[in-house]
Amino acid sequence: MSFFAILFALLIEQARPLARSNPIHAGLRAWALSVCRSFDTGQSPHGWVAWGLAAVVPPLAVLAVHWALLHWLGWPLALAWSVAVLYITLGFRQFSHHFTAIRDALEVGDAAEARTRLAQWKQVDASELPRSEIVRHVIEYSVIAAHRHVFGVLAWYSIFAALGLGPTGAVLYRLAEFVARYWGPHSRVVTAHPPSESLQRASARAWMAIDWLPARLTALSFAVVGSFEEAIEGWRFHAQRFPNDNDGVVLAATAGAINVRLGGEALRSRADVLPPGFEAGADIGDSDSTPGREPDVGHLRSVVGLVWRSVVVWMLLLALLTLARLLG
Repeated sequence: MSFFAILFALLIEQARPLARSNPIHAGLRAWALSVCRSFDTGQSPHGWVAWGLAAVVPPLAVLAVHWALLHWLGWPLALAWSVAVLYITLGFRQFSHHFTAIRDALEVGDAAEARTRLAQWKQVDASELPRSEIVRHVIEYSVIAAHRHVFGVLAWYSIFAALGLGPTGAVLYRLAEFVARYWGPHSRVVTAHPPSESLQRASARAWMAIDWLPARLTALSFAVVGSFEEAIEGWRFHAQRFPNDNDGVVLAATAGAINVRLGGEALRSRADVLPPGFEAGADIGDSDSTPGREPDVGHLRSVVGLVWRSVVVWMLLLALLTLARLLG
């Protein structure tokens, strides 16, 4: 059932992507705000209580619905529920329109439009970025987005579904990422009750632990479908320097897989997800960037191929596991 749920969710999402402004995401923001306002007292235990309510209670509700449908109404409705949950949590179209717009602008030589699109996407000042740095930033942001919206969700959904827990893992993963970003020290959300340092630390630690395995599975996937030795070497080298940096592992493997030089802001221990007090690492200059060619527009096409080949590998693996389970 897991294979078909993922397949149907991806197909529906490609045909009719979830709108950027939708009541589900608005409801999650309201839920996180309410939990923070009601339970965040600034003490460490209360930070974990608030995180648990925000990130664990909704997956438990999803699990309760899944079990109720499965046991009382049958597996077809349980499958439909999984597809609906995956449609909300999984998908390329939640970020790919930014990537496509920037790539199209660069391919026609309109670097100014590409800078504008990048600034709108990530809310950063890109006015002084040269062409190669635009490409590098787009690769970094897009790969991390693909990891968080696709491969990380696939990993935790598959693990929990194999245990009979339905789409619970997909919801837990996306909520853990959301609250770590929403309550992070660099969040752009302004509220009357900003999250305390203990809540920021709890959400960041939880996200780091939850994303540890998916980040390495994503890196391994990129290595398998790309240049394996270079990807593994980049992964190993970066992990030795920054053991707490899950995003950096993904980016280092990406750099080796398609032979592109990445580095800078996105390839270091990330201040927006590391808890206060963690070692964030010194600024990394070009001398500490990954080996590889200077980023160019051709690498954007390579990234698209890398991601889609990895999706095919995941789907083939799930199909084989499903077939083995049916025959066994």
